[in-house]
Amino acid sequence: MSEIHEAIEKAQEGEHGEGFNRKIALVIAILALFLSFSETLGKSAQTEAIDANVRSSDSWAFYQAKDIRRTVVSAAADQTTLLAASVTDPAAKAAIDKQIDAWRKTAARYESDPKTGEGRKELAVRAAAEEEERDLAMARYHHYELASAAFQIGIVLASAAVITGMIGLAWCAGALGVIGLGLLTLGLFAPHAVPLITAL
Repeated sequence: MSEIHEAIEKAQEGEHGEGFNRKIALVIAILALFLSFSETLGKSAQTEAIDANVRSSDSWAFYQAKDIRRTVVSAAADQTTLLAASVTDPAAKAAIDKQIDAWRKTAARYESDPKTGEGRKELAVRAAAEEEERDLAMARYHHYELASAAFQIGIVLASAAVITGMIGLAWCAGALGVIGLGLLTLGLFAPHAVPLITAL
């Protein structure tokens, strides 16, 4: 009779262990699902940050080119104004004044050109906006990367819980999943709410 009781107890323990393993497998599957989300969002944010950084760099380079052109044209106008003071021929003086006026208008257009949006002022505003886009995307990226790390460590701990049968590892895996989900949510909706150390 005691053999029958032992067999029943072992069968119940096996059923209990099988139920535990199923629950842990479900935790692992959920962590893996959220890991795939955070990895996908992280790659997207990284690509967006690189794109915004390139656009910002291009805008600042264009800004510098406009500044150099404006400086050259303004210097030519100033120098020609000084030389024009010694010109006595009215026709030559009128031609020089016309050229100086054209250079001054060109310099003013290089400084600000709202029509095309390619004056120095407009380019500086555009570049600053692109830098903000880059910074936002990088903040999101760092949150997603930390969320991915939390999910990955959670998966490892849950897998170890299956092997060892230690319930504490399963609870730690679940806690890391919650932390990862929190980081993922922050990355999506409020990436600047919690500043992260990004220079690791």
